Amino acid sequence: MPLNKKNKKTKIIDMTVAKKIIVFFNIIEITLVSLIVILIYVLLPLSTTKVIFIPKGSSNNTIKYLNNRGYDLNIIDKTIIRVMGHPQSGWIDLEKNYMRKYDFLYKLTTSKAALKTITLIPGETSYIFLRLLASKMNLSLTKLQNAYDKVAFKKDGNILAETYKLPLGMKEDHLIFYLFSQSNKKYKKMALKIFGEYDKNKWYKYLSIASVIQKESASIKEMPIISSVIYNRLKKSMYLQMDGTLNYGKYSHIKVTAKRIKEDKSSYNTYRNKGIPSHPVSAVSIDAIKAAIFPAKTKYLYFVKNEKTGAHRFSTTYKTHVQNINLYRIEKRAKRIKAKKRKTQIKIQKEPSVFEKKGEKQNQIKTLWSKVK
Repeated sequence: MPLNKKNKKTKIIDMTVAKKIIVFFNIIEITLVSLIVILIYVLLPLSTTKVIFIPKGSSNNTIKYLNNRGYDLNIIDKTIIRVMGHPQSGWIDLEKNYMRKYDFLYKLTTSKAALKTITLIPGETSYIFLRLLASKMNLSLTKLQNAYDKVAFKKDGNILAETYKLPLGMKEDHLIFYLFSQSNKKYKKMALKIFGEYDKNKWYKYLSIASVIQKESASIKEMPIISSVIYNRLKKSMYLQMDGTLNYGKYSHIKVTAKRIKEDKSSYNTYRNKGIPSHPVSAVSIDAIKAAIFPAKTKYLYFVKNEKTGAHRFSTTYKTHVQNINLYRIEKRAKRIKAKKRKTQIKIQKEPSVFEKKGEKQNQIKTLWSKVK
């Protein structure tokens, strides 16, 4: 009897071990099948834009955001992202349009945007800047212009003149929206600090004045003085008569002539129209905006360039202004004559001598003779 009991116990143990082995292999089988399914899943091809925007937030928010844009991600993707780390935020450069899902998830946690530094120079027009953007960012000028026109409050001045770091691969409408939103934030912050409110119509009047200041000033130091001339002339209902206002749009770098002044019928022509232009002439800097809001206290009504210093001579009377104009013409003429003389001297120095210099032939014979020796 004891022997049978022992055999039964042994059989029961053997069956238990066998069951455990079966369960163990089942677990391994399920695990392997799951791994194979996951492997097949992460190797699936995926189509995407080269550059995508990822908002700040948790992995759940990232998955939700991407699903709303047609990426069709699930709990497996969420788990993989969590294992890899936290998703990057902002504009991310994926470098490719087509990749495996695993590569896509990996790049979400490791890639950063490839940035291009582009400067909107103070006094430059949107017409020129959009062409610069199209060239540097490899974008469509037509699409950029259309996107700009859709959201622009005025023809110019919508984008603050400063240096921007822009992600390569960003679409035209996204890029314009980014530039506008960044500028608007700074405009609003500055307006709230100075006025306690952000009245867009009022603000853009200051931007129009700032754009004239930007075009006419020789330096930041001069800006409040140029601003005072503008306000003084406006108070007296005088025409501004400033050439810089005609350097708008495509005319940004074209010299203003008497013919242009006579033929240009736009609101930018301050020789024909009183007041400030109805649109900013160009992009402006923070310094020009400050000068437009806080002009210097002067009685100046006129200014003309000082050819010697590059700055301006300011005056309160037309008589003094005429004297300054004559002085400018004399200085300019003298500068032109001086430059012509310098050019002539350089030309004379460069011309080869037709005749041999004294002793040159003798020196050449001596040199040859020494070689023979």
